[in-house]
Amino acid sequence: MDASTDPHATCPPFELKDCALLAIATGRRAYSLTELRNTLAIIDTDSIYYHFWGGLLQPRFEEREYNNDFAGWVRHQLRDPTLAERLAVLDPSAWPDIEQLRIETIDLIEQRIEESEWLHWVRSIEPFEFIRSQIVVFDTHRTIDTPEALPQLMQHLSPSSLFYHFIDARRRLPGGRDDFRAWLDSFGERHALLAARLGELDPYFVPLTQLRDQLATLINEHFAGEPGP
Repeated sequence: MDASTDPHATCPPFELKDCALLAIATGRRAYSLTELRNTLAIIDTDSIYYHFWGGLLQPRFEEREYNNDFAGWVRHQLRDPTLAERLAVLDPSAWPDIEQLRIETIDLIEQRIEESEWLHWVRSIEPFEFIRSQIVVFDTHRTIDTPEALPQLMQHLSPSSLFYHFIDARRRLPGGRDDFRAWLDSFGERHALLAARLGELDPYFVPLTQLRDQLATLINEHFAGEPGP
């Protein structure tokens, strides 16, 4: 009997990591919607990832108007609120990988160009600067051995740790799973309901601090309903 069927089997501890998302210039720029589309077709996926997800880790004093950089540039530099709104509702967590997200983003841009031919020629004074991301991971030297320790862990979880384990993990793990759900799976069916509820959370349209609160609520509710030893 293995760890997936035996609740008393030894499961690996959860090792808490932290991270920073480094912004690295690619040297590629776009001054028009056509140039944006053409560069999107060839740019590295790390750049698309950065322009959709990087804003979550950037400190800011007010709520972001648009969740991704493409929508913000189209609105404020090309002055096209229609396309900006279409781009703004793109949820990268809804796509299985960055390549599919790339295709959808390009499709929206091409549809808009077909609707308004003048957008072929509109040029911005300020270019869109394509940035790529590189994640740097830090070991916090903190571990927990059982899921019952998750409520306390959540109280001290930094936003960047949450980003690494709940968002960036979906690029690393098969099936787009996060580190919390993957770890809970190792304990068998006992915490399957919690894992399923965590999987229902959309991490994109809320600040990381609010996402952490949502996770903490689900985890606390789960263990409050657990029978005692």
